[in-house]
Amino acid sequence: MPATIYLHWAATPYSWVRSGLYHTIIGGDGTLHRLHAYSIDLPAHTWRRNSNAVALSCACMGGRPDPWTLPPTEVQLDAMCREAAEIARSWGWREADITIQRVLTHAEAASNRDGRWMHDNYGPVIWGGTGERWDFLQLSRNGPPTGGEELRARIRRFLAELDRPATAAGAKPTAKPEEPAAAAAPERLAFRRATTMTARGQELAVELDANGSSWALAADLLSLYEIPYEWDASRRRILIGSLDVVPSFRADQVQPSVGWPLFEMTLQHGNAPVVLRGILRDNRAWCRVLEFAEEFGISTSFEPFTLQERRGG
Repeated sequence: MPATIYLHWAATPYSWVRSGLYHTIIGGDGTLHRLHAYSIDLPAHTWRRNSNAVALSCACMGGRPDPWTLPPTEVQLDAMCREAAEIARSWGWREADITIQRVLTHAEAASNRDGRWMHDNYGPVIWGGTGERWDFLQLSRNGPPTGGEELRARIRRFLAELDRPATAAGAKPTAKPEEPAAAAAPERLAFRRATTMTARGQELAVELDANGSSWALAADLLSLYEIPYEWDASRRRILIGSLDVVPSFRADQVQPSVGWPLFEMTLQHGNAPVVLRGILRDNRAWCRVLEFAEEFGISTSFEPFTLQERRGG
């Protein structure tokens, strides 16, 4: 089965996060919870369509008894479509590749709208189905049944932005008279001061950001605590060989709004859960020191901030 991206809603509150079901869950405020590496298959997101597939899901539509009391938010839809565009780009896709054969809503997949007859039609009633799944048939209450096409149009637009060459040095970007100027890119997270801290009795080089958070090279931390790892450059991830790590799937994980390319630290076993995310700065992987300590069960003390031994979860 060719690589496919499936777009879901979770029928939950905006803050819902649970691993094992979808690769990434998008909160109501647009926060991305990347829970599993995109390179692995999850077993149960889209019936009979789980192989060679990525599942993105918006935490929404969980109102009872009316799901539309918790509709998908605009920031949530944009975040999902931007993530789909990033995945598509990493696979070498272009705008013309964003078709119903490659990117489907669960409503479309349930009704075999891509022309592949994979199963009985359990999609929307208006498409001859049983009505069990109708994710993104519409994007708003009483909207037209064109949610899939609208989402693919957004993904194409974001993919075009990703593929657009940077403005030549010194040139001023211009917009066509009939088009609004593009929104300014978010300011990049900046390191304000280089310093050191004590970690496991040794000196560790760190950088402090504007919020006072300490960042260190992921390789330095992993080596210091003798945690086996392997860098997967093609997927911008660090594979961790440890068997005693249980990811917390924290709500404050690093987001694309920091302005740097992101990398993921994932476990090598099972369905490759994501341990944490960090930034790629100067082609080097950096992560927040306190987050690393919390995820790997490392004792800490403060004033001054110090890392001690790894005691487990």
